[in-house]
Amino acid sequence: MQRVMQQAVPQAMHRVVVLALPGVVPFELGIPAKAFGLARGPDRNRLYEVITCTPDGRPVRTSEDFSIAVEHDAGVIATADTLIVAAVADPTGGSEPLPGPVAAALARLRPGTRLVSICTASFVLAAAGLLDGRPATTHWAHAERFRELYPRTPLDPDVLYVDDGDVLTSAGAAAGMDLCLHLIRHDHGSEIANQVARLCVVPPWRDGGQAQYIARPVPDATGSDTAGAREWALRQLHQPIQLAQLATQAGMSVRTFSRRFLAETGQTPGQWLTAQRLELARRLLESSDLPVDRVAEQAGFGSASSLRQHLAAAIGVSPAAYRRTFQGRHHGPTGRQPADAADRAPAGKWEV
Repeated sequence: MQRVMQQAVPQAMHRVVVLALPGVVPFELGIPAKAFGLARGPDRNRLYEVITCTPDGRPVRTSEDFSIAVEHDAGVIATADTLIVAAVADPTGGSEPLPGPVAAALARLRPGTRLVSICTASFVLAAAGLLDGRPATTHWAHAERFRELYPRTPLDPDVLYVDDGDVLTSAGAAAGMDLCLHLIRHDHGSEIANQVARLCVVPPWRDGGQAQYIARPVPDATGSDTAGAREWALRQLHQPIQLAQLATQAGMSVRTFSRRFLAETGQTPGQWLTAQRLELARRLLESSDLPVDRVAEQAGFGSASSLRQHLAAAIGVSPAAYRRTFQGRHHGPTGRQPADAADRAPAGKWEV
């Protein structure tokens, strides 16, 4: 019996559709085209087709002093394997949470389409009800407003991105690149994702999350029963502070002070002291060249290992990595960034 040879049918490229809305942020809009456009298979074939659209196919004004013209309207969303909504500058500035044209565009989604938001585009997905009950993230500066508007979405503002299967959200700006690399890694493996990262001259995997970038100003301590004790403690962070000392500064018993302190700050005295020590350590790492062990001493952690433990627990990075992120002064003339001795040294026994 003669066998009939079947010709292999070429596999269609994964189609990524990027939706640009009025007020789109140009940097974030360009990330998907750059990342997915560089992804190549073993035979150098493109692995993704990237198409950009607006709700009506017309140019949209960006958050900067120019507009962007596209070749497609929202009709292409019905053909998407992955839909990415790019960030907008003011996610809550419109007269309605989800303008009619945007709602109509999202209504074109096919079942099973992978849905992605970059930065503040999470507000768009949430307004459409697509994040109800789904874990998500957004830019840390908008986290409080997001929680107010969309309490049905469990928000984690400390991470670079959240992967909930068919719905993925990323934090601010460059975290969109982290998420795109994560998707490429998921679809085609680490080798191709790493190759894209090299071509973009970005790390294939970033340590920590966006927690390390969140500004946490020390709250005003005036106008409360424990204010004086807190002001005193802020001047003594370099040395051990006992609960009894704080209570004495406030003229209260330890029990009364602890109860008042929790009511006024939402934290126990121990939690509050650790947060203030971390804030001081972060400022010193950002603004000084003090060795890590001296930073630990001045912030009251006692040892570099204790500081490493607390900083890693709070924001997921080491003191040396945090310093490199915010100072950028350890690069040589070639742009190389040497490993810090504090990162290479064994951690030893961490102090409590």
